[in-house]
Amino acid sequence: MDLITVLGPTATGKTQFAVQLANITGGEIISADSRQVYRGMDIGTGKDLSDYTVNGKSIPYHLIDIVDAGEKYNVFRYQSDFLEVYNKLKSKNVLPVLCGGSGMYIEAVLKGYKLINVPVNEELRMSLEKYSLPELEQKLKQYKNLHNKTDVDTKKRAIRAVEIAEYYKTHPDIDFSFPEIKSLIFGIKFERETVKERITYRLKERLRQGMIDEVEALQKQGINTDTLEYYGLEYKFIAKFLKKELSYNQMVEKLNVAIHQFSKRQMTWFRKMERQGFKIYWIDGELPDDKKISTAMGIIKTYSSL
Repeated sequence: MDLITVLGPTATGKTQFAVQLANITGGEIISADSRQVYRGMDIGTGKDLSDYTVNGKSIPYHLIDIVDAGEKYNVFRYQSDFLEVYNKLKSKNVLPVLCGGSGMYIEAVLKGYKLINVPVNEELRMSLEKYSLPELEQKLKQYKNLHNKTDVDTKKRAIRAVEIAEYYKTHPDIDFSFPEIKSLIFGIKFERETVKERITYRLKERLRQGMIDEVEALQKQGINTDTLEYYGLEYKFIAKFLKKELSYNQMVEKLNVAIHQFSKRQMTWFRKMERQGFKIYWIDGELPDDKKISTAMGIIKTYSSL
């Protein structure tokens, strides 16, 4: 076992669980969250950095707050950053604990995809600008099966996805090798209705904590509305509220629904991973923390003895 992975849909408490596991095993956390990489995007991404302290002991974490808000981070950069941290921890005989809900990032590491930094193709982008988002989605389907809607959340993302797919198609000799990493995978799950309740409660809490102020602060730093909408969910809908395109109640309602839909897409991705051969040990989120940990440690001991 090279790695422990903790995954699950949003609002299931996977970070707390992963941190407790890291505390017991002497491990360190490697985040697999596509938005927590950004500095200044704290409440909206649910960093909850206080979760990384157990009984007064700070558990080291990596790949959080590593780029400025406004930058465009991607899976290619994540793979490179992950490997750097992973190799460093392994050289110190520290067990890495990968934790997050970004299925694409997790799978890119566990499945060993070697991605490349696809250059911008201005000519192709200009030719794609005339198409609507649904038309771009259809074009993308000509290249690959769409397992989730992340690539077509916005027109910009869809154009970039087509650009990447076209580059791969026209460069068949690319080296996609990636080191094989053997991971024990845990998932935290609740009944669907419970997840909905947890999402709604957490959204209200984040709004109370100042999530709108956070988005306003990002705007004052010069981050435009298009970029905020690119980051999706909380940033997208609050940006629309600040532009007065939505009332407060409309923003909350639409955002709540969008997060529920996002949670379902996350589970769809994890189920796809299972169909592809990944064994995920699902742990009931309703269990007390000590029972969750004891269950996981039992699996770890059995796995390690194989």
